[in-house]
Amino acid sequence: MEGREHNSRNDLSGTVHGPAVQARTIHGGIHFRTEAASEHQPPWQLPPTVRITDRAAELRALERYRAHSGEGGHPTLAAVSGLGGVGKTAVALAWLKTLRPHFPGGQLYADLGTHSPGGPVDPGEVVGYFLRALGVPAPQVPAAFAERAALYRSLAAERRLVVLLDDAASAAQVRPLLPGGRSVTAVTSRRRMPGLTVDGCYAVHLEPLGLEAAVELLEATLADGRVAAEPEQARALVELCTGLPLAVRVAGAILAARPRRGITTMVHALTEEHDRLEALAIEGDHNVRAALDVSYQGLPPEAARLYRLLGLHPGSEFSGSVAEAVLGEEAAAPLDLLYDANLLTDVADEHTGEERYRFHDLVRLHALAKAEDVESADERAAALRRIADHYLATATRAEGIIDPQHLTMNRDYGAGPVVTAEFGDDEVSALNWLERELPNLMAVIRGARPAGFATVGWQLADAMWPLFLRRKFYEQWRTAHAEGRAAAQELGDTEAECRMLTSGGIGELGMESPERALEMFEQAARAFRAHGNELGYARTLNYQGLAHQRLGRLDRAAEFFADAASELSRCGDHRASGLARFNLADIALTRGLPREAISGAEAAHTTLTEAGDTYNAARAATLLGRAHLAVGLLDQAEEQLSLALTTLRATASDYETARALGSLAALAQQRGQADLARTHCREALDLYDAAGRSRSADAEAARTLLGQLEGRAGE
Repeated sequence: MEGREHNSRNDLSGTVHGPAVQARTIHGGIHFRTEAASEHQPPWQLPPTVRITDRAAELRALERYRAHSGEGGHPTLAAVSGLGGVGKTAVALAWLKTLRPHFPGGQLYADLGTHSPGGPVDPGEVVGYFLRALGVPAPQVPAAFAERAALYRSLAAERRLVVLLDDAASAAQVRPLLPGGRSVTAVTSRRRMPGLTVDGCYAVHLEPLGLEAAVELLEATLADGRVAAEPEQARALVELCTGLPLAVRVAGAILAARPRRGITTMVHALTEEHDRLEALAIEGDHNVRAALDVSYQGLPPEAARLYRLLGLHPGSEFSGSVAEAVLGEEAAAPLDLLYDANLLTDVADEHTGEERYRFHDLVRLHALAKAEDVESADERAAALRRIADHYLATATRAEGIIDPQHLTMNRDYGAGPVVTAEFGDDEVSALNWLERELPNLMAVIRGARPAGFATVGWQLADAMWPLFLRRKFYEQWRTAHAEGRAAAQELGDTEAECRMLTSGGIGELGMESPERALEMFEQAARAFRAHGNELGYARTLNYQGLAHQRLGRLDRAAEFFADAASELSRCGDHRASGLARFNLADIALTRGLPREAISGAEAAHTTLTEAGDTYNAARAATLLGRAHLAVGLLDQAEEQLSLALTTLRATASDYETARALGSLAALAQQRGQADLARTHCREALDLYDAAGRSRSADAEAARTLLGQLEGRAGE
């Protein structure tokens, strides 16, 4: 009321910087705008851009996301992550620079310094820097962080800004720096930051460049015609750089400084793995090792140790169980940290969904170098042995599931702990694990003797027998058993050497090398006889019969099979005796004696079934079906072949499944079921091709039958 006394006070005290307003009663909002801030020119702080290649898809995705966010009047937040040197900042700049006409409020840039020697920059310091860039005089920048952030948001709300937050450490560091309004913010980090997803962030992860894009980048860096003059060497060079843009640029810069030097010289310099990181350095400037050192130094101790020990892994990719093997049960969290830091790439198996990981090649070399620098020789040897034992133990578990009768040789492990991977309890899962890990298993076999644990060399080859037998990886079969035999010889283990000879010889038969196989079987027979091993010798009789059969010496083969059946039964190995009888029945069918083949196949099927050997029992059923087909007993043939097909499909045995299908095709043809016969033939040929046996006699028979059927269909 007018004239009424009030007890309120309106005193101005303390030190005041800048204009001051005293007011008694205020109605409506209060708006402050300093003259300096309102007249200040917009900041254009983004660093210069550099040439990028093969990032069009990522740039389109970022712009699509911005356009979608802008439609609703929302701010745009995007994060670009990836390995150090992969080009995160370059991609972010290439995108943000195109936005300048649409965002007249300015462009703010801050290096958040996650990997700088002094550590991450304090967000309050960055906000203060942004406020000054937006025209707030230094004396008017609030001292308290909360007030700074509030003023920053107020100013940003009035502008359309572009903000680049480079080299961020975490979502918590980034959040106070988000401008709001209709601004665009890009964050780059070597770490994935899922926490920002809560804030509506769009994440883009960069992988190294493909081959052609990397060559294009090298050509742009050199710009002197050498790439065009030496195209093959240029491709070899960028392959050695494994597509990492920083590595390609460094290699190109080194060559650019030496215009008379050919690309070949640089290729030779990088070929030696141990020195590759040193070769990819420009003195006092860019350095691939230094870029990786920065990421490594930011790791907690356990993650850093896991990084070093995983560098010892002999293969290119691995599962989380390998991390557990080298570090122990507490490996999950450090493994996640390595993934988040982009030192590991996730390569999840598309069939099983299992999480698998891979080192970029240059990162692997860096991890290995750190292991050699930090871990003692004994620690490295122990970790490598735990890796080898992990694969040996898991392969042995798979062997026991698929072919328990084969698991007769001892397995020797190191000090442990021994970690076994989980893959299920059925044959197909076990076979799939062996196939998925085949490159790693072969790498362990090749490295076992040099690493000082030769027993792993032959024992792992032995454990892989079911994979080789069922899925016919012949080259690996030969290599594994040759290395396994060398390991057994080094150990002076005659029994192990004979196992490598006989199992390896079966592989030679599959590769159409019966002479070589026979020589290996005969060597094993002599060794068994010299050491008085009657059972081992009896088993070689069956193997020698197989070699003679492949050589076309059917009478000689039948003699060996008959002797093997008798001797193996006397030695108590009824399963192996059943296999010998199966082989005799196969000889009888080849000779045109189907009734004799039926009798022998039935006996073999019974013995193998009683022994629990479902795989070979199914093979006997296929043979029995073929014999019934030969004497015109079509219903009995269909029954046996269908039974065999069901079992063989369940074990994913492509070659034997194809043989059963080929016989079913012949059966369908005899019944006048041409469409069904063609279907069986086509599937059989696909499986022969998958098993690497597309030129076998059985495959040729299926191909001939299909040709006849299609010819008739055409008529």
